[in-house]
Amino acid sequence: MKISIIQQACTADVQANRENLAAAITEAAEKGAQLVVLQELHDTPYFCQTEDVDNFNLAEPIPGVATAFYAHVAKVCNVVLVASLFEKRAAGLYHNTAVVFEKDGTIAGKYRKMHIPDDPAYYEKFYFTPGDIGFRPIQTSVGRLGVQVCWDQWYPEGARLMALAGAEILIYPTAIGYASADTPDEQARQRQAWTLVQRGHAVANGLPVVAVNRTGFEPDPSGQTDGIRFWGGSFVCGPQGELLYQAPETESCVAVVDVDLQRSEQVRRWWPFLRDRRIEAYTDLQQRFID
Repeated sequence: MKISIIQQACTADVQANRENLAAAITEAAEKGAQLVVLQELHDTPYFCQTEDVDNFNLAEPIPGVATAFYAHVAKVCNVVLVASLFEKRAAGLYHNTAVVFEKDGTIAGKYRKMHIPDDPAYYEKFYFTPGDIGFRPIQTSVGRLGVQVCWDQWYPEGARLMALAGAEILIYPTAIGYASADTPDEQARQRQAWTLVQRGHAVANGLPVVAVNRTGFEPDPSGQTDGIRFWGGSFVCGPQGELLYQAPETESCVAVVDVDLQRSEQVRRWWPFLRDRRIEAYTDLQQRFID
């Protein structure tokens, strides 16, 4: 399958961001992409740098204006599209939600981000309620997609549950970058850890992984920090963790990558991790900590 990842910098102009993405999706489709994956919260700057109730005005219901826009793009381009939106479920109830569109523009399914961070410049707990859909793959015409979002990518449990539920590929729209105080060595460690942990999910589950990060610098509107420089580096890897493509750190890009979904079958025959799991011994995983 030909999979496209679209890595972009965002502006404060929502409509401009959408039009830029529509052009990029069109370009990907012209290059033969069947599945297109966008970065986390791609319609706006990363507003979670500050806690501001006015930012809830950015949220939209699903379905709504944003889903109508991306449904149309998916249909015109004849691609399966993974988008990432700020969902208004009800007054005072919001989610960080990935929406998957079929080639005909219908919504194939959605995933609400489960793990919600709360760190300096990443104040997501202020905005997002943890997801309640669970780790369920979304069936599409190109396969069963195990979609999660950003902070979820650090947790092996989510990847494993998606694999156990029949996902054929793991997908992570992302927004992650450096703090201004990070040294170059620390930046390299963070970036490498981010890539490494997801490649580990690929190996442990015998599945390809697609991770799409944003790029560019976004200032902190409050002035409390020096903003975030998103490190790009979006990538696609195969079921043994082998890198098939990695985007640059500082540039927007539209890449189309060939991924052999049938390879997972052979890799899992070589490394039958699912066969050898000792499921009767894992009940303590449901505890927060074992004293």
